[in-house]
Amino acid sequence: MRAAVTEDVRTMSVLERPDPPAPGHGQVVLHPEAVGICGSDFHLFTGELSEAAGGSRFPRIQGHEVAGTIAALGPGCREELQIGQRVALYPLQACGECYPCRLDRPNTCDNFELIGIHVDGGLQERLSTPQAQVFPIRAENPAVAAMAEPVSIAVRAVNRAAIQPGEHVVVLGAGPIGQCVCMLGCEAGAKVLVIDLQASRLALSRQMGAETLVWTERDEVVAFARRWAAPAGPPVAVDATGAPAAVRAMVDMVASAGRAVQVGMSGEEVLLRIGSLTEKEIDLLGVSCCGSDEFAEAVRVVERNGSLLEQLISHEFTLEQAPEALRFAISSPTEVMKVVIRSE
Repeated sequence: MRAAVTEDVRTMSVLERPDPPAPGHGQVVLHPEAVGICGSDFHLFTGELSEAAGGSRFPRIQGHEVAGTIAALGPGCREELQIGQRVALYPLQACGECYPCRLDRPNTCDNFELIGIHVDGGLQERLSTPQAQVFPIRAENPAVAAMAEPVSIAVRAVNRAAIQPGEHVVVLGAGPIGQCVCMLGCEAGAKVLVIDLQASRLALSRQMGAETLVWTERDEVVAFARRWAAPAGPPVAVDATGAPAAVRAMVDMVASAGRAVQVGMSGEEVLLRIGSLTEKEIDLLGVSCCGSDEFAEAVRVVERNGSLLEQLISHEFTLEQAPEALRFAISSPTEVMKVVIRSE
């Protein structure tokens, strides 16, 4: 079979690899149809992924945003799974023994394995995985089905934020995750303001029902958001960028007793005024991967919002073009929303 193999930092080749063996008990072999590329793929490819998040472990077949069809089923698989069925792949496997797992928060497992990071992922023609990772999905377009994973991060963010109907919610960043947070916030009945550097990205947010603002300067953005959610400022602010200026703006704008939710990933450091935390007594909440129940919720979100999510897919490439696709996505941030690599 063909596979796009990241052999070393910034080195990917499409190679012949052995087919997976016949599936064992509770195992499923998939034919990946569509694989989304995201920021963590960039960080792994460039050798910038932190050790806590998986580090750079080569060679590796990347790809954790996976949709495909079932090619083979091992004995003991649940009855709902059928050959030829389209599924989305929940990418995380937890150890079940560490402190977070014992707290029933396996999505933050200290010893987790993520498909495409710690073990080989979807950029190959066949992929073997435990049945627990496989979720049937009703989506005609496999690229849309692959959006279940990024949507699941937004589901986790909205759950962490505990967004309530009528609340004012600010989302910093109108990339795929920020757009998905916007979509779910609007579905929850919140009043949503989306802020981004690129005006062109904000049209979709408005289509979802949000108000929008083009980022100018941090203090101006903070003042606007607090006026928009007057008199107290927004009770919820979500950063989906990982950019230090946006993270600082999130903390500065959120209301006293509010929730500041960090979703965007980066290795940057942020200068915060300590008094922002103590004077306002805000909840500063991080978001990692989701749990399996939240992934199932994300599948349902995709099924009812396929036409909106399809608009997030800006570029598609074939598996043979995977090295080109990754380099293009990294080098063209203003052009790219979501790159998807499809199997032919």
